Amino acid sequence: MTTTSAAIPGPAPEPMIPATATATATPWPELLSAAADDCLAALLTTADQDWSRPAHGLDWTCRATLDHLALGLTGYAGLLIARPQDRYITLFASLDPVAPVPACLDGVGIAASLLTSTVRDTAGQVRAWHPWGHSDAAGFAAMGITELLVHTYDITRALGVPWAPPDGPVGAALTRLFPGAPAGHSPFDTLLWCTGRIPLPGRPRRAEWQWDGTPEGDRNDRSASGPRVRPPRAGGVRTDMVG
Repeated sequence: MTTTSAAIPGPAPEPMIPATATATATPWPELLSAAADDCLAALLTTADQDWSRPAHGLDWTCRATLDHLALGLTGYAGLLIARPQDRYITLFASLDPVAPVPACLDGVGIAASLLTSTVRDTAGQVRAWHPWGHSDAAGFAAMGITELLVHTYDITRALGVPWAPPDGPVGAALTRLFPGAPAGHSPFDTLLWCTGRIPLPGRPRRAEWQWDGTPEGDRNDRSASGPRVRPPRAGGVRTDMVG
């Protein structure tokens, strides 16, 4: 992975989503399950296409991007279960490399269900390590939603299939992980801008980005952490076992 060192011109000021607007009326397990169902249904419609193509904007093929999803969703569940304070877990999930795409989508669905169940069963005060902020169950649910949404976009865009998710899971994940994201745009366009995939009017596509999984109440109390920028695309999970 590489970063871009060139400075990006500062955009004109525009309204920002308030950092305090973090509450969601729909429980996080339901939001995560809804996002998974929508993404997997969209991906299933493309199962007969050429998944050896590169996913849009990624170095991975569309098929390898599914491995990344399975790895990430299972890894987030594992972090919430093991609750390490300074490292990733040592459990890795992968998909059968010779399985057809529909069977691989079943595997991603299993990984999403494991994370959903773990989020549902984890007490609100629990915290687990993540390189972009020690997080709670809601934060890991939002990470799982973001992984599903942006990588479904990467795949469907590469395969030429129009797709956009419902606003509910998008808005919840956006507000939870990207406090201060620009307002005035559709939730999905804003999420795609936050994750370095598209420009917005007056705002160029981001060359570096990072979410903040730290619960809002913990942000003022946390000690100094690592770098607050990241290479685009990787999604906050280990990539050395992907592809």
